Amino acid sequence: MSYAYLFKYIIIGDTGVGKSCLLLQFTDKRFQPVHDLTIGVEFGARMITIDNKPIKLQIWDTAGQESFRSITRSYYRGAAGALLVYDITRRETFNHLASWLEDARQHANANMTIMLIGNKCDLAHRRAVSTEEGEQFAKEHGLIFMEASAKTAQNVEEAFIKTAATIYKKIQDGLFDVSNESYGIKVGYGGIPGPSGGRDGPSAAGRGCCN
Repeated sequence: MSYAYLFKYIIIGDTGVGKSCLLLQFTDKRFQPVHDLTIGVEFGARMITIDNKPIKLQIWDTAGQESFRSITRSYYRGAAGALLVYDITRRETFNHLASWLEDARQHANANMTIMLIGNKCDLAHRRAVSTEEGEQFAKEHGLIFMEASAKTAQNVEEAFIKTAATIYKKIQDGLFDVSNESYGIKVGYGGIPGPSGGRDGPSAAGRGCCN
Protein backbone atom coordinates (compact mmCIF):
# COMPACT_ATOMS: atom_id res chain seq x y z
CA MET A 1 0.00 0.00 0.00
CA SER A 2 1.33 3.43 -0.91
CA TYR A 3 1.95 6.06 1.74
CA ALA A 4 2.47 9.80 1.83
CA TYR A 5 5.21 9.48 4.43
CA LEU A 6 7.01 6.74 6.27
CA PHE A 7 8.07 7.54 9.84
CA LYS A 8 10.62 5.44 11.67
CA TYR A 9 10.10 4.96 15.41
CA ILE A 10 12.25 3.42 18.09
CA ILE A 11 10.89 2.12 21.42
CA ILE A 12 13.33 2.44 24.33
CA GLY A 13 13.35 1.90 28.08
CA ASP A 14 14.34 -0.64 30.72
CA THR A 15 13.80 -4.35 30.22
CA GLY A 16 10.36 -5.62 31.25
CA VAL A 17 8.50 -2.29 31.03
CA GLY A 18 6.27 -3.59 28.21
CA LYS A 19 7.89 -2.19 25.07
CA SER A 20 7.21 -5.32 22.99
CA CYS A 21 3.67 -5.54 24.38
CA LEU A 22 2.94 -1.94 23.35
CA LEU A 23 4.17 -2.67 19.84
CA LEU A 24 2.13 -5.88 19.60
CA GLN A 25 -1.01 -4.14 20.88
CA PHE A 26 -0.56 -1.33 18.34
CA THR A 27 0.25 -3.49 15.30
CA ASP A 28 -1.78 -6.65 16.04
CA LYS A 29 -4.40 -5.46 18.56
CA ARG A 30 -3.48 -8.23 20.99
CA PHE A 31 -1.79 -8.62 24.34
CA GLN A 32 0.70 -11.37 25.04
CA PRO A 33 1.02 -11.82 28.82
CA VAL A 34 4.20 -13.88 28.58
CA HIS A 35 6.74 -12.34 26.26
CA ASP A 36 10.30 -13.51 25.74
CA LEU A 37 12.95 -10.89 26.37
CA THR A 38 13.74 -9.00 23.19
CA ILE A 39 17.14 -10.02 21.87
CA GLY A 40 18.63 -7.13 19.97
CA VAL A 41 15.82 -5.51 17.98
CA GLU A 42 12.34 -6.52 16.82
CA PHE A 43 10.28 -4.83 14.15
CA GLY A 44 6.66 -3.93 13.44
CA ALA A 45 4.77 -1.69 11.02
CA ARG A 46 1.31 -0.23 10.59
CA MET A 47 -0.50 2.30 8.43
CA ILE A 48 -2.31 5.22 10.07
CA THR A 49 -3.95 8.37 8.73
CA ILE A 50 -2.96 11.93 9.64
CA ASP A 51 -4.57 14.93 7.94
CA ASN A 52 -6.20 12.52 5.44
CA LYS A 53 -2.78 11.25 4.41
CA PRO A 54 -1.70 7.62 4.75
CA ILE A 55 1.37 7.40 6.98
CA LYS A 56 3.34 4.21 7.45
CA LEU A 57 4.93 3.73 10.86
CA GLN A 58 8.00 1.53 10.88
CA ILE A 59 8.71 0.68 14.52
CA TRP A 60 11.90 -0.78 15.98
CA ASP A 61 11.44 -2.36 19.39
CA THR A 62 14.78 -2.49 21.21
CA ALA A 63 16.14 -4.68 23.99
CA GLY A 64 16.25 -3.00 27.39
CA GLN A 65 19.16 -4.94 28.86
CA GLU A 66 22.42 -3.05 29.34
CA SER A 67 24.28 -5.64 27.24
CA PHE A 68 22.30 -4.59 24.15
CA ARG A 69 22.70 -0.83 24.62
CA SER A 70 25.32 -0.54 21.86
CA ILE A 71 22.96 -2.24 19.36
CA THR A 72 20.10 0.01 20.46
CA ARG A 73 22.22 3.12 19.98
CA SER A 74 22.75 2.35 16.31
CA TYR A 75 18.97 2.54 15.80
CA TYR A 76 18.61 6.08 17.18
CA ARG A 77 20.07 7.47 14.00
CA GLY A 78 17.38 7.62 11.40
CA ALA A 79 14.48 7.64 13.85
CA ALA A 80 11.87 10.40 13.60
CA GLY A 81 10.13 9.41 16.83
CA ALA A 82 10.93 7.59 20.04
CA LEU A 83 8.64 6.06 22.64
CA LEU A 84 10.43 6.16 25.99
CA VAL A 85 8.69 3.66 28.27
CA TYR A 86 8.72 3.07 32.02
CA ASP A 87 6.61 0.86 34.26
CA ILE A 88 4.44 2.81 36.73
CA THR A 89 4.74 -0.07 39.23
CA ARG A 90 8.56 -0.13 39.23
CA ARG A 91 10.20 3.04 40.47
CA GLU A 92 13.67 2.05 39.20
CA THR A 93 12.42 2.06 35.58
CA PHE A 94 11.37 5.69 36.09
CA ASN A 95 14.69 6.54 37.76
CA HIS A 96 16.56 5.26 34.69
CA LEU A 97 14.70 7.56 32.26
CA ALA A 98 17.36 10.28 32.44
CA SER A 99 20.01 7.81 31.27
CA TRP A 100 17.85 6.66 28.33
CA LEU A 101 17.10 10.25 27.42
CA GLU A 102 20.77 11.16 27.48
CA ASP A 103 21.45 8.29 25.07
CA ALA A 104 18.66 9.43 22.78
CA ARG A 105 19.78 13.06 22.74
CA GLN A 106 23.35 12.01 22.06
CA HIS A 107 22.71 9.56 19.22
CA ALA A 108 19.51 10.79 17.55
CA ASN A 109 18.82 13.86 15.45
CA ALA A 110 17.90 16.96 17.42
CA ASN A 111 14.36 17.14 16.05
CA MET A 112 13.36 13.60 17.07
CA THR A 113 9.93 13.60 18.74
CA ILE A 114 9.94 11.74 22.06
CA MET A 115 6.79 10.41 23.72
CA LEU A 116 7.14 9.40 27.38
CA ILE A 117 4.86 6.48 28.26
CA GLY A 118 4.04 5.32 31.77
CA ASN A 119 2.96 1.77 30.94
CA LYS A 120 0.90 -0.75 32.95
CA CYS A 121 -1.57 1.80 34.28
CA ASP A 122 -4.09 -1.04 34.55
CA LEU A 123 -2.06 -1.92 37.68
CA ALA A 124 -2.88 1.36 39.42
CA HIS A 125 -3.24 -0.44 42.75
CA ARG A 126 0.49 -1.26 42.54
CA ARG A 127 1.52 2.19 41.37
CA ALA A 128 4.99 3.36 42.47
CA VAL A 129 5.23 6.45 40.25
CA SER A 130 2.50 9.11 40.28
CA THR A 131 1.00 10.55 37.09
CA GLU A 132 2.20 13.99 38.26
CA GLU A 133 5.81 12.77 38.43
CA GLY A 134 5.58 11.50 34.86
CA GLU A 135 4.05 14.79 33.71
CA GLN A 136 6.74 16.76 35.52
CA PHE A 137 9.60 14.75 33.99
CA ALA A 138 8.08 15.17 30.52
CA LYS A 139 7.62 18.91 31.03
CA GLU A 140 11.21 19.39 32.21
CA HIS A 141 12.62 17.53 29.22
CA GLY A 142 10.28 18.72 26.47
CA LEU A 143 8.56 15.36 25.95
CA ILE A 144 4.95 14.45 25.21
CA PHE A 145 3.47 12.36 28.03
CA MET A 146 0.83 9.68 28.39
CA GLU A 147 0.06 6.81 30.67
CA ALA A 148 -1.01 3.68 28.83
CA SER A 149 -1.77 0.00 29.25
CA ALA A 150 -0.55 -2.51 26.70
CA LYS A 151 -2.87 -5.01 28.40
CA THR A 152 -6.16 -3.09 28.09
CA ALA A 153 -4.98 -1.09 25.03
CA GLN A 154 -5.81 2.16 26.80
CA ASN A 155 -3.98 5.10 25.18
CA VAL A 156 -1.75 2.78 23.09
CA GLU A 157 -3.24 3.89 19.78
CA GLU A 158 -3.21 7.51 20.94
CA ALA A 159 0.46 7.39 21.94
CA PHE A 160 1.68 6.21 18.54
CA ILE A 161 -0.68 8.51 16.62
CA LYS A 162 0.00 11.63 18.69
CA THR A 163 3.73 11.11 18.13
CA ALA A 164 3.10 10.84 14.38
CA ALA A 165 0.89 13.95 14.40
CA THR A 166 3.69 15.89 16.10
CA ILE A 167 6.24 14.70 13.52
CA TYR A 168 3.82 15.56 10.71
CA LYS A 169 3.36 19.07 12.09
CA LYS A 170 7.15 19.52 12.22
CA ILE A 171 7.28 18.58 8.53
CA GLN A 172 4.56 21.13 7.76
CA ASP A 173 6.50 23.73 9.76
CA GLY A 174 9.63 23.03 7.71
CA LEU A 175 11.72 21.65 10.58
CA PHE A 176 12.81 18.60 8.58
CA ASP A 177 14.61 18.25 5.30
CA VAL A 178 12.41 15.37 4.15
CA SER A 179 14.84 14.52 1.35
CA ASN A 180 17.37 13.55 4.03
CA GLU A 181 16.41 10.07 5.21
CA SER A 182 18.65 10.29 8.27
CA TYR A 183 15.74 12.16 9.90
CA GLY A 184 13.73 8.93 9.84
CA ILE A 185 11.18 10.27 7.36
CA LYS A 186 10.68 8.97 3.87
CA VAL A 187 8.42 10.69 1.36
CA GLY A 188 6.10 8.36 -0.51
CA TYR A 189 3.52 9.02 -3.18
CA GLY A 190 1.62 12.26 -2.52
CA GLY A 191 3.76 13.21 0.43
CA ILE A 192 5.38 16.37 -0.91
CA PRO A 193 4.39 19.08 1.57
CA GLY A 194 2.20 21.73 0.02
CA PRO A 195 2.40 25.44 0.81
CA SER A 196 -0.94 25.31 2.60
CA GLY A 197 0.42 23.22 5.47
CA GLY A 198 -1.92 20.99 7.39
CA ARG A 199 -3.71 20.43 10.62
CA ASP A 200 -2.77 17.82 13.13
CA GLY A 201 -4.32 14.39 12.92
CA PRO A 202 -6.63 12.82 15.49
CA SER A 203 -6.34 14.61 18.77
CA ALA A 204 -5.21 12.43 21.64
CA ALA A 205 -6.06 12.78 25.30
CA GLY A 206 -3.42 14.81 27.03
CA ARG A 207 -3.47 13.21 30.43
CA GLY A 208 -2.80 9.65 31.40
CA CYS A 209 -5.45 6.99 31.78
CA CYS A 210 -5.14 6.76 35.56
CA ASN A 211 -5.91 10.31 36.63
